Amino acid sequence: MRDVFRHALRFAATCMLLVVPAVQAGVTLKVEGVDEALRNAVRAAVSLSQYRQRDVSAAQMRLLQGKAGDEVRKALQPYGYYKAQVTTRTQRKDKDWVVILDVQPGPAVIVRSIDIRMARAARTLPAVAEAIRRFHPAIGQRLDDGLYAASKQAIQDALTANGYLDARTRVHRVDVRLADDSAAVHLAWDVGSRYRFGAVHFKGSPFHPGFLQRYMSFHPGDFYDQSKLLRLQQTLSGTDYFRVVDVQPQVAHPHDGRVDVDVQLKPNPRSVYTGGPFIGTDTGFGVRGGIDRRWVNNRGDTWKNQLVLAQRLKTLSTLYEIPQPGPHQRSLEFGATYRRAITSSSLSHSLELAAGQNRLWHGWLTSLGLHLLSGTFTVGASGGLTSTTPGLERGQSTLLYPELSLVKKHADTPDFVRHGWLLSLVLRASPGTVLSDTRFTQALVHAKWIHGFGLRNRLIVRGSAGTTVAGDFNRLPPQLRFFAGGDRSVRGYGYQAIGPRNSYGLVIGGRNLLVGSVTAEHYFTRDWGVATFVDAGNAFNGHDYSPRIGTGLGLRWRSPVGLIRLDLGFPVHDRNAHGVHLHLVIGPDL
Repeated sequence: MRDVFRHALRFAATCMLLVVPAVQAGVTLKVEGVDEALRNAVRAAVSLSQYRQRDVSAAQMRLLQGKAGDEVRKALQPYGYYKAQVTTRTQRKDKDWVVILDVQPGPAVIVRSIDIRMARAARTLPAVAEAIRRFHPAIGQRLDDGLYAASKQAIQDALTANGYLDARTRVHRVDVRLADDSAAVHLAWDVGSRYRFGAVHFKGSPFHPGFLQRYMSFHPGDFYDQSKLLRLQQTLSGTDYFRVVDVQPQVAHPHDGRVDVDVQLKPNPRSVYTGGPFIGTDTGFGVRGGIDRRWVNNRGDTWKNQLVLAQRLKTLSTLYEIPQPGPHQRSLEFGATYRRAITSSSLSHSLELAAGQNRLWHGWLTSLGLHLLSGTFTVGASGGLTSTTPGLERGQSTLLYPELSLVKKHADTPDFVRHGWLLSLVLRASPGTVLSDTRFTQALVHAKWIHGFGLRNRLIVRGSAGTTVAGDFNRLPPQLRFFAGGDRSVRGYGYQAIGPRNSYGLVIGGRNLLVGSVTAEHYFTRDWGVATFVDAGNAFNGHDYSPRIGTGLGLRWRSPVGLIRLDLGFPVHDRNAHGVHLHLVIGPDL
């Protein structure tokens, strides 16, 4: 009877275990002994990580702990650790499990040799050679499967980009010797034949096919090169003819060792109409309007026309451009400009005719042209002076002169420059013979440097220097004389308000110019900032250089229409000038 009772109790207990569920809990996993990168790799590989927010039974815990060691060792192998030791400790915290993995990665496997083989013609290509040179992990470095795969792909990409479209890896093996913790990398490619460019088809273009072909830096039959296709896309996008440029090499359908190229184009609107009000402290309030024809004919000629009506400046200009695409991006220009300007020191009416050629030359944008400038002018005059004011100097001149300008600039971003610079040089000369009332030679250099420091600060330094040698300086109109003062010169003074004076004390402009400026900006937010500046300089004739100094504070706003600079400047220690001047400039830094 006693045995029957004992068996009954056991049966009841078994039934209770079947009816009452086992107590379950979650897992908190801690990994010790390795750096953050390896900790993340271990957490991602270990099955225990899957139970952080899931219930786990005691039986499951024993199974997961048993697997953890092998999972950790396998997870560390791609990072070059093949002899990892893992110790597992388990604790209970309330109802949860706390599992601590103490990982000792052991010695790292070091790459002792790299053997990369392919045909010499492919290996010596600059892009392929550079990809091989940059192969990682390099000899002496820890084996890393991720770096190895990325480097192998970089070599493959360089081969494909340079015309070896059939290149395939024949050998891709890494031999690991655990005896001395070393690895040997073996790679070999069958590169096949190198493909060449086939025909280039321009689709959707309003131009004569031969015109667009002049933008190409390659010809059918040249070796295939993806960088030249990218250059073609960038060049066509920069012409302003097209709103969409899609260069599509038909690499999936080569024929006779050649790859045809389709260029899908969507033109911009042919005519552009611009206009609206504007304000500038040098020009006053005004309106401008323009009509541009992006192309006049199927040869890509352009025609631009603009009218400006401001308080102190009125201009009407037209410019006809004939592009000559090619390596130097040449263009011929023919233009005419009527100009009526009132400054702090002069009033002028002029008509200028110009013809010239623009081109790229060793990274410089160069312009060489012939100018005919004719008009009347009054110096020593301004909007506040009358025709009876003593000391006014009136003149009339016609000048024919060639002009050479060179401009080079670099900027990390076009809209808001953190690091960049600009350098420009202008040379003019007139022999003073036919159609010229006097001879003269003039040179002007301008430089600007922008340097960002910290996260929200910029330092801007600029300077200008010029000199003139003239037979009769009084025959030079204000456009060819040097003045200082204004938004882009010495702030704190009016536009062209500084320069040599005549016997009546009126500014008439000078033969030479020397101006410098330093501005520091700090931005409180991405779009708003303040500035402080010191400008100094003057126009002068001989050895009478006496710089005028202006300083002040400014506000900066990165608006949707461009960077707006609002400065309040005042002259320093100048008996002839006083008060505060407002300066407003809208536009790019360079």
